Amino acid sequence: MPELTEDTTFRDEDWYAEDLADRRFVRCEFFWVDLTEAVSRGAVFTECTFGNVQFNASRHTDSAFTRCTFARCNLFEADFTGCKLVGSTFEQCDLRPLAVSGGDWSFVGLPGADLRGIRLTDVRMREADLTGADLTGATVTGVDLSGAQLRGCRLGGADLRGSDLSALDPLSVERAGAIVDQEQAVLIARALGFEVG
Repeated sequence: MPELTEDTTFRDEDWYAEDLADRRFVRCEFFWVDLTEAVSRGAVFTECTFGNVQFNASRHTDSAFTRCTFARCNLFEADFTGCKLVGSTFEQCDLRPLAVSGGDWSFVGLPGADLRGIRLTDVRMREADLTGADLTGATVTGVDLSGAQLRGCRLGGADLRGSDLSALDPLSVERAGAIVDQEQAVLIARALGFEVG
């Protein structure tokens, strides 16, 4: 059975390059913990709080961070592959450059986040809150954004090909130079009231 830790607070700890494979944390708090270059495979964090935690260059594969809170954390060059972050929120975090491939980030809260240039590929982000987020120059390909809150997003120069943009109001976002495929272009044209023949 995976090692289980519940209702524990970790403060000012050095977990540099820690291997968190198959560890489970429930309702734990992490404050000023250094997880730089940490690696997790199959780790599970449930309803945990991360405050001022360094995730720099950390690698997470098939891990879960569900209903967690990230506040003032640094995720510089962090990589998430096939991870589940359903219901988690990010507040005042440094998220650049971040790479996310696959997994489920539905209901994630990223309002106002600086996501310029990040890579989101083949991720489920249903009903995610991206209100006012800056995705300028980001790669957002094959992402399920159905039901997502996108009002006020900056999408200039972003590659959106293959993503579900059914929740996008093209008049409520900055979109100059955003790249879409033909199917998306038809959807956007119809949202603007055009009949596509």
